[in-house]
Amino acid sequence: MNQKLRKTLQITGIIAISSLFIYAASTTYTKMRTTVPYPSEMNFAGELVPTSDNDVSERLDREMITNMNYHSNTTLVIKRANRVFPIIEPILAKNGVPDDFKYLAVIESSLVNAVSPAGARGVWQFMPTTAKEYGMEVSGEVDERYHLEKSTEAACKYLLDAYKKFGNWTLVAASYNGGMAGINRVLEAQQVTSYYDALFYEETGRYVFRILALKEIMKNAPKYGFNIPQNELYVSVPTKKLLIENSIDDLALFAKEQGTNYKTIKVLNPWLRDKKLAVATGKTYTIEIPQ
Repeated sequence: MNQKLRKTLQITGIIAISSLFIYAASTTYTKMRTTVPYPSEMNFAGELVPTSDNDVSERLDREMITNMNYHSNTTLVIKRANRVFPIIEPILAKNGVPDDFKYLAVIESSLVNAVSPAGARGVWQFMPTTAKEYGMEVSGEVDERYHLEKSTEAACKYLLDAYKKFGNWTLVAASYNGGMAGINRVLEAQQVTSYYDALFYEETGRYVFRILALKEIMKNAPKYGFNIPQNELYVSVPTKKLLIENSIDDLALFAKEQGTNYKTIKVLNPWLRDKKLAVATGKTYTIEIPQ
């Protein structure tokens, strides 16, 4: 091949490759976000959200967009809610706490027994001191923050105490994040009475809006693109309850005697934190095992 022809082919190749890059750049795929309209009027526990306020509207929009597009977590909480909400709902109702507070549990823990860096644990994310104040046992062997029924009862006690103080469920919800004293300090310092009129730190300022967003999306999941078949939702395992009046030296052996295994005992009773259970005189526990 002569030098002139070789040079011509090299130039032709460069032009061809350059053209490919130009074409690729001009046809780069851009993901388009589809806006899903949500109600212009929302409420939390029957208390209206002032969405006519531009700041309120924008903060709500942020949480709606974030959670609509946080597909993995939102999908998981919808699946878990099918198992967890039937336990939480009747306890809230029995205590006179609005049903919307189940969505507070969603944003606290994504409906799992989460552990925070600060030491809060369980679905309702109680700190050890607060858990004990509200009647839960917290020790090396037993941690009732992981007991869904008992921690929900304790959460109800806190929420009702907060309602006595504020007389407003929206502020009650905010106080679960910011503390009753913390919320009160902000309201007094800024001379306002509404959550939506106050300027809070970032986390507390987003807190109620996150609850509102998850409530709207979870109640209307298909509308927001979460089409999860019923048979893919998580379900509870049918169990029976055993009254435990004496210490259990080996939970693995105990499980085997009950026709199950150690893993199943721990999954069904996450409040059991050790391989044994000491039962003090006059004390009893209830352990669930598969039917």
